[in-house]
Amino acid sequence: MRPIESPQDNARRLRREQTDAERILWRHLRARQIRGAKFRRQHPIGAYFADFCSTERRLIVELDGAQHVERSREDEVRTSFLESEGYRVLRFWNSQVLESVDEVLSAIDKFLRSANADGGGTES
Repeated sequence: MRPIESPQDNARRLRREQTDAERILWRHLRARQIRGAKFRRQHPIGAYFADFCSTERRLIVELDGAQHVERSREDEVRTSFLESEGYRVLRFWNSQVLESVDEVLSAIDKFLRSANADGGGTES
């Protein structure tokens, strides 16, 4: 029987075992490259781990693989919880990142730009 992981150990494992799509997107989100937003990978919020989270901008970016087609109800519950915590959740398919990362980055940029216009964050 495998010992129970602490949330920190689970987050570290998830960061180590990231998908190709997560690796590609992280290359563009890290180091405040989009509108100065700081993102964290596999950030714990309640019982969940957000793929990418900007706590200062209250934005979560989730990447979904094929397994999420069958787990749409669980994803709805997860998204509802995260929104109840004050976050906006943007979801993309792994294939979107792999095939057209620029479109994904544009959608994230558009959200951050509109959040800044509404007073929801700081711009660098």
